[in-house]
Amino acid sequence: MKIISWNVNGLRAIVQKNFLAFLQTESPDILCLQEVKMGIAAIEKEKMEFPGYQIIWNPAERPGYSGTALLIKNGVAFNSPLGRGVGAGELIDDPEGRIQHVELEKFHLINTYFPNANHELSRLFFKLDFNRKLFAALKQLEKTKPVVICGDFNVAHEAIDLARPKENVGSPGFTPEEREAMSSFLVTGFADVFREFYPEAREYTWWSYRAGARRKNIGWRIDYFCVSQDLLKKVKKIEILGNIMGSDHCPVSLELEA
Repeated sequence: MKIISWNVNGLRAIVQKNFLAFLQTESPDILCLQEVKMGIAAIEKEKMEFPGYQIIWNPAERPGYSGTALLIKNGVAFNSPLGRGVGAGELIDDPEGRIQHVELEKFHLINTYFPNANHELSRLFFKLDFNRKLFAALKQLEKTKPVVICGDFNVAHEAIDLARPKENVGSPGFTPEEREAMSSFLVTGFADVFREFYPEAREYTWWSYRAGARRKNIGWRIDYFCVSQDLLKKVKKIEILGNIMGSDHCPVSLELEA
């Protein structure tokens, strides 16, 4: 099974770029999208369709903000609890459309767009609370089946995960609190798949639009696939698709044994 995660920074905008060609070429079984930026009214009005896929939305209450979506290839069997606070039980209020959960035959899949702490760290407490609740809920889910969680975590876990760590200590996404939250999650039995496969690799998934950061590869790795330890041996391939343009993030692809 091939799963791709991508923060598209606006689905309508990226559809006007390379998105449909990307979908056809990569042909994932499931595509997990973050920051789709489409509210309920826009979804109902525009009625987006993607040949060969069904789309499941979790929009934010605020129009044009945040939001997640799943594109699931026709024929892929799943059970999806739809609605607000989807997935991870009904333990988490989700007015910003940040969490989606589908139950597949052999594992739970969670698509997540973690909050940004903001430049003034004004949402740091909100983000840490979100992390705590979600990570606790994942451990509850794990009692029934292994878990795959992917998405934009909005944190560079270690110094190797960003091009300029010294200059960014304490910046949103690289605060001690956010990094510790990620560490605490991983020690509960989850694996950062890319780092498990490539412990020394310096590859990034997000680049600022400023000062030619992407061209210079001055980036951050803030998009992840994390899996229950039991699933790690089932991973065939993990790849950062850094050549795919259209967003300030690039996709990350995971392939699991059937």
